[in-house]
Amino acid sequence: MDVRVPWPVIGLVFGLALGFAGGFGGAGPFFLVLFLGALGFVVGRVVEGSIDLGEVFSQGGTRRRPR
Repeated sequence: MDVRVPWPVIGLVFGLALGFAGGFGGAGPFFLVLFLGALGFVVGRVVEGSIDLGEVFSQGGTRRRPR
């Protein structure tokens, strides 16, 4: 029995829970929840292996403009 853990969904739920815990009151709770939910989703994708941070932050793929 092969059970796959849906890390992106777990990360999204965790980020939303943190956003609700930290965002009660004030004018910006919506954006705090949105940001932490997106951050949790990205962290979940990294844990799952769908996103490779080495490729994202590598300098090898950047092109410089000719002078």
